[in-house]
Amino acid sequence: MRRLIKYCLFFVFILFSVQSYSQKIKTVKDKTRILFIFDASQSMNGRWEKSTKINVARDLLIEMIDSLELESNVEMALRVYGHQSSFPPQDCEDTKLEVPFSPDNAGVIRQTLRYLKARGTTPIAYALSKAATDFPKSKEMSRNVIILITDGVEACDGDPCAVSEELQRKGIILEPFIIGIGLDRRFQKSFECVGEFLEVDKEKNFGETLNYVISQVLDKTSMQINLLDENDDPTETNVPMSFYNHVTGQLRYQYMHTINSMGVPDTLFLDPLISYDITIHTLPQLHMDSARILPGKHTTIGFRAVQGKLKITSSRNSLLKKLSCLVKKNNDVINVQAIEYPQKYLVGDYDVELLTLPRIKINDVKINPSETTLIEVPQPGLVTIFKPTYGPCDLFVKFEGKMKWVCALDSRELRKTLTLQPGNYHLVFRSKTVRLSHYTKKRSFVITSGSSTVVKL
Repeated sequence: MRRLIKYCLFFVFILFSVQSYSQKIKTVKDKTRILFIFDASQSMNGRWEKSTKINVARDLLIEMIDSLELESNVEMALRVYGHQSSFPPQDCEDTKLEVPFSPDNAGVIRQTLRYLKARGTTPIAYALSKAATDFPKSKEMSRNVIILITDGVEACDGDPCAVSEELQRKGIILEPFIIGIGLDRRFQKSFECVGEFLEVDKEKNFGETLNYVISQVLDKTSMQINLLDENDDPTETNVPMSFYNHVTGQLRYQYMHTINSMGVPDTLFLDPLISYDITIHTLPQLHMDSARILPGKHTTIGFRAVQGKLKITSSRNSLLKKLSCLVKKNNDVINVQAIEYPQKYLVGDYDVELLTLPRIKINDVKINPSETTLIEVPQPGLVTIFKPTYGPCDLFVKFEGKMKWVCALDSRELRKTLTLQPGNYHLVFRSKTVRLSHYTKKRSFVITSGSSTVVKL
């Protein structure tokens, strides 16, 4: 009975440890910098249900800043447009970084928001372009996010879509959020290319929308990669995986695929604001472009990764310890494999070139699911070649009645030992001191497995 209780307590301890570790993974975050771009154009003075648009937007944004102030790994800043110049005339450069990024600046942002007056026009593209310099340059990894709050579309000649795309491509920001306050539905499509557009058509919904955006910004989302075997079960594993930002091309995460203690692919926690190009480093590689994960939901992505093994071996391999072979797929070298190491490949046909002397080429080597394909290399022999003087010397092997070139010996060496596969060989040598082909020397010799031969020219 005591032993049973002990095992139960041990199991509970392990379960608690795993859950604690999983929770730690969820809460590990890079520094997040949130730039609020606030519309203070004259249209924000318009009535929206019980108050003006600017008052509702201001009050609810202040509430959200109150919540963000408690996040230790978050910095905020505030850029405003349309608040410095009255309209008319139209000032298409009316934007200012009112509160730059810094720790503990929530109080300054709140105070700035309280005294804003809506006066001017709506230069969204220009404000976005100026926001590029608002984020501080630092060596630490950070997630730069823009939350644009507006009630209108671009009023100047700028192109917000092009500016947003350029900022994302350069890796300056992640995909922006645009919160439209009482925005005419005819104008919504103009924001879809800028970022994720969220419509607020009721005053009471604005707070929910802000909370939704902040949750997407701060929370990572769970996902798993299933590497499927021949039965479409997720049993393939122990393969590196790389996750690249689809827009910038930069590496964002890299993991070794793992089957966890529950016998299923381990759970990863990724930034949901990024679309990913995923590379599974099987041989050859598997790839998926622009994979999206759903914020707040567990996402599963599957790759058909049916694999078998290739092993190159020799019954007596003392002379082949350093042997390698080229493994090719569609004439591309995908791996240089060592002898006696069973390497995994996706099922299919491959060409193998053993880097022996002479080289051994084997085409259409078949890799079958969950099997090991063996290639046995014949046991080589040794030859030691002595030259009487310095000079050019080439080695050939006789194959199907023809002389096939194997290698050239260093003309500056008088002695050379080679490891050769069994066969009939032929040496062609000429001293560097003579100038007539008639003085060419030739020697033939035979190599058998495990033999050692001396050739004197």
